[in-house]
Amino acid sequence: AAANHWLPVDQYIGGIEHAILHLLYARFFHKLMRDEGLLNSDEPFKNLLTQGMVVADTYYRVLENGGKDWFNPADVEIERDAKGKVIAATLKADGLAVEIGGTEKMSKSKNNGVDPQAMIDAYGADTCRLFMMFASPPDMSLEWSDSGVEGGSRFLRRVWRLAHAHVSQGLPAALDTLSLSDAQKEVRRAIHLAIKQASVDIGQHHKFNTAIAAVMTLMNVLEKAPHDHTQDRALLQEGLETVALLLAPITPHISHELWLELGHDGAIIDASWPQLDESALVQDSLQLVIQVNGKLRGQIEMPASASREEVEAAARVNENVLRFTEGLSIRKVIVVPGKLVNIVAN
Repeated sequence: AAANHWLPVDQYIGGIEHAILHLLYARFFHKLMRDEGLLNSDEPFKNLLTQGMVVADTYYRVLENGGKDWFNPADVEIERDAKGKVIAATLKADGLAVEIGGTEKMSKSKNNGVDPQAMIDAYGADTCRLFMMFASPPDMSLEWSDSGVEGGSRFLRRVWRLAHAHVSQGLPAALDTLSLSDAQKEVRRAIHLAIKQASVDIGQHHKFNTAIAAVMTLMNVLEKAPHDHTQDRALLQEGLETVALLLAPITPHISHELWLELGHDGAIIDASWPQLDESALVQDSLQLVIQVNGKLRGQIEMPASASREEVEAAARVNENVLRFTEGLSIRKVIVVPGKLVNIVAN
């Protein structure tokens, strides 16, 4: 039957108010139809996402009749303390004080909405989208911040500058993954770590904010990596293509332009999501933290295949460990594989 083909719905996205309205009615009638033999599924929706609200500061004056006259934040001059908290506010039109009403859900009644068109005119649609997706997880409230929008704009300009500098030297030859140096392997590992995290965060959890954070981390690596040799530039090409693809659902316009600049003919919307290369995540060696009685005392580099005994032996003869355990008896050595060694001594 058509009902069993289309139901249950894969993803329901609705505000908290739907819990006692549409969501309740939908579940009630779905279960009624199930009991009548019209459907096979127990629930109408597989997944539920209750998105947060966009909130902003409010300002008002009390009227003679006890009501409140609300003013838009754009019309108010604010004064902040050293910690950034708003401590005073005046209306730009007359210079007189207004009351600070705290942070509320954006609404017409509180007159605390931000005109999206004004922000788009100032920063572009991509920057506004990036800020809104990055500022908060989708199920939490998002506090509007002009400085946050500016931060998003700076990040996209960084991406554009790096890509423009790369493309201006001509597109590189194909990457030879079998002849990478250790440093180049670390760069490629960062690329595929970003793909792995963004794929899970966007594809499974709708956490665009952490996916964007993964792209920002990747950008830091790409900017610091050398760009002198052919392999370095081929790696940067792969990295920038990955940045464009991972950002495409969030910042489609700049991602499309980057995609074309990087030598692709078709639109990025028709491109495939980047494929994770698990082999790129494999590490030949690991940096392990060494602690003495829970306090950081150094680091050691060990082969990824090193046994627990080899890690413990290397930690015991570390110069800092010897210094901080001089005159003490080592009672226990705790090895957390791939992460740290904690030496307990007294």
